[in-house]
Amino acid sequence: MKSFVKSAKFRILLVFISFLVGIMIYGVTKGGYSLSGASLINMLTQPLKSVSNSVALEFERISDKIFSPDKYYEENQKLKERINELNRKLAEYDDLKAEVEELRKFADMKEEYPELDMSMPAEVLGYVTNDPFKSFTIDKGSADGIEPYSPVITSDGLVGMTVEVSEKSSTVRTILSPDLSVAAVASSTNADYGIIEGTVINSADGHTKMSHLSTAHKLKEGDLIVTAGNTGMFPKDYPIGTVISTDFEINGLSACAEIEPCCDITRLNTVFVITDFSGKKEGADESKTAP
Repeated sequence: MKSFVKSAKFRILLVFISFLVGIMIYGVTKGGYSLSGASLINMLTQPLKSVSNSVALEFERISDKIFSPDKYYEENQKLKERINELNRKLAEYDDLKAEVEELRKFADMKEEYPELDMSMPAEVLGYVTNDPFKSFTIDKGSADGIEPYSPVITSDGLVGMTVEVSEKSSTVRTILSPDLSVAAVASSTNADYGIIEGTVINSADGHTKMSHLSTAHKLKEGDLIVTAGNTGMFPKDYPIGTVISTDFEINGLSACAEIEPCCDITRLNTVFVITDFSGKKEGADESKTAP
């Protein structure tokens, strides 16, 4: 310490501080102010006071947290409860919004297809485990006027048919399944009849197949396929899907087409069940519809 006081560095530092003090004094007196000893000390110590006040406030804040943990815990819990309440309200709002949207679709469908009697929107409870053809269960059953072998649709297109119905739920077999056959026709020509029945290969992509086409068919990519409505099991002219590609069957006696359904069968949330329609055949037994 003594060596530092005697060193050249200390002398330079002392001269620099003296120079700064001189500048401050000159600046004050130049402005017409008198400078007392007290004001000089106050001027020199003002920066230290500012730092001291900042340190004191920070210390007070930290010590308050340390010595008042219960108060902060309670405030934290109240904030968490408030956040949870807001999240619940947001979820309720989303559910209500989705319900309103489904009811709007229902009203639009009733206006577009006045000949169809439909159930209220049915929620998809879940897909059947390990079923590659995406059968699923809905929350509507016989108590809602639903019977076995009732067509199941969305606002976009045909989904499938109910095969098992209990009082409050039903199982739906989809158009991806080879165990469901639907008579279909090209909408653009009202010709080129065939049968919609799925395959394992097509269902892996969420597609189905239109079989038993004439080898002289005029189907092309993008053509809309609709229900033929000549069996009494499905209403007439309801959308099924669009043509992706066409080919010949292995036997060469008929042609076929790969069909992309109008709705994504693999990601359904809500569907509608047709309980009655014009041309319905009571007790009709469509080929391959038995569970």
